[in-house]
Amino acid sequence: MGELKFSYKTWGLVKWLWHTARSYRMQAGINAFLGCSSVLLDFAFICATKMAIDIATQKQPGHLSTAAYYLIGIMLLQILVGFTNRWIRAILGVRAQNRMQQHIFGQLLNSDWSCLERRHTGDMLNRLERDVTDVVNVITETLPSMLAVCVRLTGAFLFLYSMDSFLACAVILILPFFILLSKVYVRKMRGLTRGIRNTDSQIQSVLQETLQHKMVIKTLEQTGFMAKRLDSIQQSLRQQVKQRTVFSSFSATMLNIGFGSCYLIAFLWGSSRLMDGSITYGMMMAFIQLVGQIQSPFREMTRFIPVLISSLTATERLMELEELPKEEQGEAVHLNGQLGIRAEGVEFTYPGGHRTILTGLSHDFTPGSNTAILGETGAGKTTLIRLILGLIKPQKGRIVIYNKEKEIECSPLTRCNIVYVPQGNTLFSGSIRENLLLGNPKADESELKAALHIACADFVFDLPEGINTRCHEMGGGLSEGQAQRIAIARALLRKGSILLLDEATSALDAVTEKQLLQNLQEKAKDKTLLFITHRTEVLSHCSEELHLKRNL
Repeated sequence: MGELKFSYKTWGLVKWLWHTARSYRMQAGINAFLGCSSVLLDFAFICATKMAIDIATQKQPGHLSTAAYYLIGIMLLQILVGFTNRWIRAILGVRAQNRMQQHIFGQLLNSDWSCLERRHTGDMLNRLERDVTDVVNVITETLPSMLAVCVRLTGAFLFLYSMDSFLACAVILILPFFILLSKVYVRKMRGLTRGIRNTDSQIQSVLQETLQHKMVIKTLEQTGFMAKRLDSIQQSLRQQVKQRTVFSSFSATMLNIGFGSCYLIAFLWGSSRLMDGSITYGMMMAFIQLVGQIQSPFREMTRFIPVLISSLTATERLMELEELPKEEQGEAVHLNGQLGIRAEGVEFTYPGGHRTILTGLSHDFTPGSNTAILGETGAGKTTLIRLILGLIKPQKGRIVIYNKEKEIECSPLTRCNIVYVPQGNTLFSGSIRENLLLGNPKADESELKAALHIACADFVFDLPEGINTRCHEMGGGLSEGQAQRIAIARALLRKGSILLLDEATSALDAVTEKQLLQNLQEKAKDKTLLFITHRTEVLSHCSEELHLKRNL
């Protein structure tokens, strides 16, 4: 039963690979053509070598110079094919990886928010980098190489069979042994590779979190603790790699014994026939080369098996990302005029949560109103914002956005009507201009200046490079207050009629905060404002308050 389940699962992975490979058929076809051309040139070289030796030993009529020209021509073609193959793999390989990475990246961006929240960023990055590389390589390089290997094995066997049927059959007897060993090898290596890849993701997660929160680690004086934590996971990885290496080395040793035996048989058989005069020196040399040509595919297959196993593991991990539930897709729903938001009997519990966050919440944020949303930690303030943004859906009740003519339930398609300023520093690495244009890529210079002025971020124009000043990750190079004001300006460039601010003034001094709130009320009179806040100054600018209580 377990074997049947494994087969069905593997067949599903193969089907996904086959479907994905359609986008990379041109590159795979070119690589397959070049690989098969290389095989044919190798056979041509064997024929030319045999001819040259037989002419030199006077076993065959002809001119040695002619054979030399053949050899030189074939060698030049081999060099040309090899150069072209390397060039194609380097140039088209990067393009193929970029294409698949963009595809998976787009799938993630369109996935359901709650599902993404349950996955670690470091693990997703590891899949976007290493797993994508493994899958693209197996489609564009490994599979075409396997085709060339099959051509080499078949051609070498037929070539040798035409010269000596007994020797050809004796050498090919390694095939059943190879198939039997491969079956055991694949099953064991699949589990080992999956474990290594998961541990590698854990390492990337620790590295990312530690570097991202380096200030916290330093101030807590836990650099040594994090180093030990990393070392512990790395030790597990080394142990897993050691286990896989021991297993693969033993398997390779057994195959090498088989290969060596076949080569010895061929040499002794050829020597005995050469001694009794039934073959020429050229045929003896061809025997040895063809045995190598037959054994070479088996050696290549021993190299392909770990690659295929790794690619199946990578395929499985990428399929998990592709199968994440998607947000509602479709054309954005824009509502005109002043908008309001109404919650009607909303109840929400996070998946796997031990308590209900919101219970029977009903409230009408009327068009043009300014509302302060208050409550202790865990009362559901952020959850309410997520429901309004359509990131999550209530289990009971509904939240609608409305104007005078119509109303529609909040979803990803209504997000275009909302301007959201999250809590904390949310700037990206790049210039201030690039950060602002995330709010509206089509904004002109006057719109950028107006948004910065409303957000009390005129300090930008006093910087050495002005709006083109570059900031580091998470707004590095700017103070928390400066970064927060730029984030507000970025949000204000959106054209939505509802403005959500989640502790958006927490890093501002009292004077700047007061000026910012006055600017918002003056410039955003047609907008509906929702503030999540604990600050007294914000409350004084709000006409309504919504108090949320924490459920036990």
